[in-house]
Amino acid sequence: MVLRGGSGARGGAGLRTGAAFRTGAAFRAGAGFHAGAGFRGGVAVLALAALVSSCADDSVGVRGAHGQQALKAPPARALDSYASRLALAQAQRVAAAKRWGLAKTPLAAPPAPVRKPVIRAREGFEVDDQEELGLPPVFTTVPTKDKVVFLTIDDGEEKDPTFLRMMSDLRIPYTAFLSNYLIKDNYPYFRKMRDRGVTLNNHTLHHPYLPGLSYEEQKHEICGMQKVMKRQFGKRPTVFRPPYGNYNRDTLRAAKSCGIKYAPIWDEEVFVDHWEYREWDRDLHPGDIVLTHFRGRNDWKGTMPDMVRRFMKKVTDEGYAVARLEDYL
Repeated sequence: MVLRGGSGARGGAGLRTGAAFRTGAAFRAGAGFHAGAGFRGGVAVLALAALVSSCADDSVGVRGAHGQQALKAPPARALDSYASRLALAQAQRVAAAKRWGLAKTPLAAPPAPVRKPVIRAREGFEVDDQEELGLPPVFTTVPTKDKVVFLTIDDGEEKDPTFLRMMSDLRIPYTAFLSNYLIKDNYPYFRKMRDRGVTLNNHTLHHPYLPGLSYEEQKHEICGMQKVMKRQFGKRPTVFRPPYGNYNRDTLRAAKSCGIKYAPIWDEEVFVDHWEYREWDRDLHPGDIVLTHFRGRNDWKGTMPDMVRRFMKKVTDEGYAVARLEDYL
C-alpha cells in the first residue's frame, strides 16, 4: 500500500492526499493580537504577582521574634532586571519586524513543554504493523493546546543569505529537511544555518518517489543521507520527511533501521503568493506543521523573505506564534 501525504516537490505542485483537502490562495485573517499591546500592563501584573507571592511565602510557617523586626525588602532589583529584559526583547522584536517589512510584530512562543506530547501516526496515515514494529509515526500536527505552528522548509535548492539574516534577526524558528543532491554544492551555507540554532533533518539523497523503490533502495536513500548529515553537520537526525509526503511500510522500516524516530509531513503549505491546505476548514490549528521550500525567483514570483512575510502575516493575524518543532518531540 502506498500512502501519499501530499505533493509539494519543486515548490509548485501543491498538496495532494486522500485526506480531505482543498487548495486556494484565500485565507481568513483572525482578529489576532499585537505583540506590543498591553506589554507594560503585563509586566505590572507580573510584578504584582511576584510581590504577592513573596509576601505569602514570608507569612506561612515563619514565627517572628518579639520586638521590632527589620523589614525585608521585596526582590525589587531582580524584578526590575527581569522586566527590563522583557522590555528589551520586545523592543528588539518590534524593531526587527519593522526592518524586515512585517505587517505586525511576531508573537513570542511559549516555553518548550517540560512534558513532551505523545506523537502517534495520524489516523489513516498508518502502515501495517505500525505499532507492533514501533515504526516512526507519520503526522501532520503536533498534539498541543499551545497556540503555535511549526515552519518546516524542504530540499535546499535556494541558498539565500538574506533569508538567513532575516530569520536570525526576527528569531523565527524553523526546521530544514535537506536532500544531498541539492545541498552538496554549498554545505557551508547549511552549516551557518545549523550554527544559528536550526535543526537539519533528513529528506533523502536524491528526493525520489520512495514507494517505487525496493526496501534496499529506500534504505540507501535514507540511511545514505544519515551518513552525509553526520559527516557534514556532525549529527545523525532522528527526524525524516519522505519526498512528496509519499511512503509505504518499507519506507518507515528503512528509516527506523538508521535511527529515525519521527516522520512529520505537513498540514499547510505556504508559497510566496498563496497558501494551500489539507483540511476542509482551510485554516490554522494549534500544533500544525507548515511546509515551504527553499525557492527563489527562478521558481516563485518573489523571494524567500517574501514568503516569510506572507507566512508571518497569517500566523500573527490569527494569534499564533512560531515554535521550534524539535522542542515538542
